[in-house]
Amino acid sequence: MASPYLVAIAQLVRDSPSTLSVSFDAPFDDPGEFEPRNPGETDVAPDAVVNVELRLESYSGGLRARGVIRTAWFGACRRCSKPIEGELEVLVDERFVLDRGPEDDLAYLYAHDEVDLAPLVHDAVFLELPLAPTCRADCQGLCPYCGIDRNEASCDCRAPSDSRWATLDGLRFADDSDESNPE
Repeated sequence: MASPYLVAIAQLVRDSPSTLSVSFDAPFDDPGEFEPRNPGETDVAPDAVVNVELRLESYSGGLRARGVIRTAWFGACRRCSKPIEGELEVLVDERFVLDRGPEDDLAYLYAHDEVDLAPLVHDAVFLELPLAPTCRADCQGLCPYCGIDRNEASCDCRAPSDSRWATLDGLRFADDSDESNPE
């Protein structure tokens, strides 16, 4: 079974300059190439559907791929550790070349008659995954002392005082204004 990420480009390259629109849905990691990430990191399920909509443009030095890649991601809130999910939409503008030259360090390679879009899709998705997502903008997180979820309940925990800094509690400066005086 041929990979949906493989696109025939023989005529596109032969009739340079020309364009080809590519649109397909495919599993993110059908061959199981990637190891699952740690539970605290954001990730994409191997069977998550990736929507790829690209326009391939040929030019004398290779191909340019421009478009959008969409897929679902999952992870844990960085503040309260609840599982969260989201949608990722990545705009791409990348080059493919037959042979890499000194100026082509960042270009992807293509074979004679086909281009494999899988490396482009995987790189784009992994680079755009949120590093520290939150379940909502005003998430209060977990209490660092008792572990209660501050979004659901409150606690009376206070940070323990450090006796090494106790002398600074009584320190006052001459220009400190009286906080009870509104002037």
